[in-house]
Amino acid sequence: MNSPDPVIDANLAVALDALLTEQSVTRAAERLHTSPAAMSRTLARLRRALQDPLLVRAGQAMVPTPRAQALRDEAATVVRSLGALLSPGTGVDPAALRSTFTLQTADLVGAALAPGLLRLARQEAPGVSLRFRAEDLEAGAALRDGRIDLEIGSIDHVDPETQVEELVTLRMVLAVRPGHPLTEGALTPERLAAAEHVAVSRRGRFTGPLDTALAERDLRRRVAVVLPSHLAAMTLAARSDIVCLVPATAPDAAPSPLTETAGALGLRLLDVPLPLPPLTIGMAWHPRHAADGAHRWLRDAVRRTVRTTDAASA
Repeated sequence: MNSPDPVIDANLAVALDALLTEQSVTRAAERLHTSPAAMSRTLARLRRALQDPLLVRAGQAMVPTPRAQALRDEAATVVRSLGALLSPGTGVDPAALRSTFTLQTADLVGAALAPGLLRLARQEAPGVSLRFRAEDLEAGAALRDGRIDLEIGSIDHVDPETQVEELVTLRMVLAVRPGHPLTEGALTPERLAAAEHVAVSRRGRFTGPLDTALAERDLRRRVAVVLPSHLAAMTLAARSDIVCLVPATAPDAAPSPLTETAGALGLRLLDVPLPLPPLTIGMAWHPRHAADGAHRWLRDAVRRTVRTTDAASA
């Protein structure tokens, strides 16, 4: 019958290194912050395990046996390896990264973030490639399975293990073409309801928070078309009398790349004459990436891109 495999005890390796280095039970105990009695018991365990006295009395001192002398360098190497293995991860050098990160975002968020993220990658991590994909996966499962590294947008799923960080809170405003009838005169809920609207919904929904706010005043808008993309909706608004809801920063807040697409399309932004809930943009990732240096660089790059006032293209 085969004997059971011995149990590996890393503490014994550390104690062996201290004993062979100090050649003293008392000094080894001080080095490891334990008592001489405990160190004596550990030495006894080492003698039984290695079947060698290791340290023997020679007058007032202890001297190593030939086996102990042969083990000294190896024990020190093992302890150094254990220290490296169990020490906290060190910071990553972005310039040395060779990684591809997959980010799942809504089209508007992806279009807003891509130039700034690419610029940062070129400056700090030229070996990094970015893959943006549409919101076609269940984000919680995709993060868990590693199919995406980061979800950025309105985080509406609740997974206990997913880590979420809020990036910016936006308000919803109206986007219309220059010269649109709503740009002239006072904008009332009645005039807003009478206009033609485009709704943005990946699930094809015609209604949203604006319809709820109008209904509280016994008003109902006409949604002429539903599109799955904010960019498509904003393009339609720029070329017709269709009214589109878009996110924007507060009037007294610093501009964000997430809110500049409307301006690029030449759209006029009008305040909604009704109270609407704010839109919070955040990012979500799986906890296994929390301490990873490369992923930490990615999250920090997203933070800096969202909050920068410099929206220059790469």
